Amino acid sequence: METIDANLTDPEFFAAHDPHPLFKRLRAQDPVHWTRGRLTRGFWSLTRYEDVLKVYRDARTYSSQRYGTGLPSSPETEAGRTGEHLPPEQRANGTMLVITDPPRHDGLRRLFRGPFLPRPIRDLELRARQIVCEIINQVVAAGRCDFVLDVATRLPMAIICEMMDIPRADWDLMFKLGNMSLGHEDPEFKLGNAAETQRRGFEGLADYCFGLAQQRRRNPGDDLISLIANGEIDGKKLTDYEVKYNCQMFVIAGLETTRNAISGGVLELMRSPAQFARLVANPGLMPTAVEEILRWTSPITHIMRTAMRDSDLGGRTIREGDWVVLWNASANRDEDVFPDPDRFDVGRRPNYHVAFGYGEHFCLGAHLARLELRLALEEVIRRIPELELDGEVQRLSSNLVAGIKHMPVRVDRGRRASA
Repeated sequence: METIDANLTDPEFFAAHDPHPLFKRLRAQDPVHWTRGRLTRGFWSLTRYEDVLKVYRDARTYSSQRYGTGLPSSPETEAGRTGEHLPPEQRANGTMLVITDPPRHDGLRRLFRGPFLPRPIRDLELRARQIVCEIINQVVAAGRCDFVLDVATRLPMAIICEMMDIPRADWDLMFKLGNMSLGHEDPEFKLGNAAETQRRGFEGLADYCFGLAQQRRRNPGDDLISLIANGEIDGKKLTDYEVKYNCQMFVIAGLETTRNAISGGVLELMRSPAQFARLVANPGLMPTAVEEILRWTSPITHIMRTAMRDSDLGGRTIREGDWVVLWNASANRDEDVFPDPDRFDVGRRPNYHVAFGYGEHFCLGAHLARLELRLALEEVIRRIPELELDGEVQRLSSNLVAGIKHMPVRVDRGRRASA
């Protein structure tokens, strides 16, 4: 298993190879696998759906807060995790929603959930559709584009930045800092070394957001930053750190995950022409297609927890303090849960994927992500069903985010005419 361990901890492996054969082997041979690889500290890799769900359901035994929710991407970003010089993502432990345990997590979630409930998200649909139409109009006029930069990035960026009332002139900065935060191992985004890139991206975004939050404390509006900056739990204002890091969290979450689902979903539709044609012929399959794309792409490849007490998983003894890594991408291809899991099926039912996590930390923005993915797909199949690849697909070097950096496409008018 030495090669498997090395690959699981190598961000470049996920950019250059399909990890699913590796996950399939682990599910069959060692589903709760002690993993070492390139890091100095070992961890447990969970690859079966049942074990992943067990951890998601037990936030008291498996902590999000103690060491964060993502593996260090390399030995250099691992250094200092337990020392005085904490990496940026651990400075937010206990303050940012995704790396906070109950009961504080519950209070933060109640405070933030309002704009992400189904009715407010439905109210966004008209504006979101306008944005998508503008984007697709430009693709149609040009005949070709980088689908990631010109389509998949622009819709979620516009929506989350408008929800947060971030000035339009700063949207490109948000994109840059977000890529540095999560893509710090990738040569395209790395500035110097990975740890420094991550620090500059993470803290730069947090500081920018906190600057806006301070303004909104004085002059609040009806935007998400104003909600966070002036929010209270049990009659007490959020701390500066809670304001700073939660504003930053919404920018990254709003930009990254949906962009990757949109681009990854359209890529698979282009690679599966029968499924693409099926969806074009029957747009009523859109709800199931959205869920299948989420299962298939698994935009967040893994989530990490830390054991707060000794426990048992799949016959293995997990010790207090152990890192436990939930490989969402593997759970979403578990043969015991998803029939023929390596087949992309836009009509798949049922589809109980864990692309949004599960339990207390189920993604707060799930309704928004589904809306954005649906609208993007609807306009693609309606306006440019003849879309096809026009060059090399470049993936992000990351074992955390299943990202595509670049995807050149063209609108093949000849194929439309022949069809």
